[in-house]
Amino acid sequence: MHSPQNGSAARRIIHVDMDAFFASVEQRDNPELKGQPVAVGRSRARGVVAAASYEARPFGVRSAMPSITALRKCPDLIFVPPRFDVYRSVSGQIRDIFARHTELIEPLSLDEAYLDVTAACTGDVTATAIAMDIRAAILEETGLTASAGVSYNKFLAKLASDQDKPDGLTVITPRRGAAFVASLPVGRFNGVGPVTEEKMRRLGITTGADLRAQPLAFLAEHFGSSAERLYDISRGIDDRPVNPNRERKSVGAECTFLEDLRDPAEAKAALGPIADKVALRCREKGVAGRTVTLKVKYADFEQITRRRTLSSAIEEADDMCEVAGELLQGLVPLKKGVRLLGVSLSGFDAPEPESEDQPDLFDF
Repeated sequence: MHSPQNGSAARRIIHVDMDAFFASVEQRDNPELKGQPVAVGRSRARGVVAAASYEARPFGVRSAMPSITALRKCPDLIFVPPRFDVYRSVSGQIRDIFARHTELIEPLSLDEAYLDVTAACTGDVTATAIAMDIRAAILEETGLTASAGVSYNKFLAKLASDQDKPDGLTVITPRRGAAFVASLPVGRFNGVGPVTEEKMRRLGITTGADLRAQPLAFLAEHFGSSAERLYDISRGIDDRPVNPNRERKSVGAECTFLEDLRDPAEAKAALGPIADKVALRCREKGVAGRTVTLKVKYADFEQITRRRTLSSAIEEADDMCEVAGELLQGLVPLKKGVRLLGVSLSGFDAPEPESEDQPDLFDF
């Protein structure tokens, strides 16, 4: 368990998150799409939504959603094929803007990154002013809007960037950190997915304040190795540095089925949408890998993995699906029902580009 950073050592972290990045690029380049519900992706039966415009989101359309589901939710949804070469080019422009202020840039994908601007905050220059300059430069040079969060650690900066989307800026100072976390639903916390959120709900934990009220021993009993991090973030504590050389180890996706799969052909067909999601994430992050891993969880929760390393890197869904299908074939006949299937890609050729009432000892 960590202790909060004191004021003199506190970092100034900015998290920049582009607003509906892929869809916004398409609306920028095609004025006829402005104001329309737009999904970047393929409308075919096995397609997946790569991004949804803000006009599509009130209908429940989200990224990584099957296209057929998105169309059912929003019949007027306009599908636009993805142009990842364009998105990468714009992302490069944005990265150049970041580099005017700091070398400590940790990209998470084409459309978001952490920046440590501590060294740049001298004299009258504050992290908030830097974030404002970055957002203004992005708008002027790309025609796109970005939301930013400013805080003293990565966890809070990311929460802050999502607080006032789109085109927002939120600042969380050390004095506000713990109280801000306490007010939020736990589903907002990075790393708390739907399964963990539901488990917390069953335990009576629905807000950051509820989480903070639990002793470490209780969290260890119910959440295992995640207990220490949950204990810390419920108090606004996160000591992770911004790492400009972070190497992504794998990209994956999985699906838990409402009914166990027993037909090998049905199980193989289910790999298609999963591989589509992995391919989408690979394109977003600009990576290709040589090792495909298949994860199978049976109805009795027995879990096994099978992997194959190829001679050259791949990033396309069809290639991943073919290899995963061959790995699945090695498990036929299925000895029991399949509850979950997962596909991941790894072996990448290149890396992806305090006390509770801390005083505000520096300007944000």
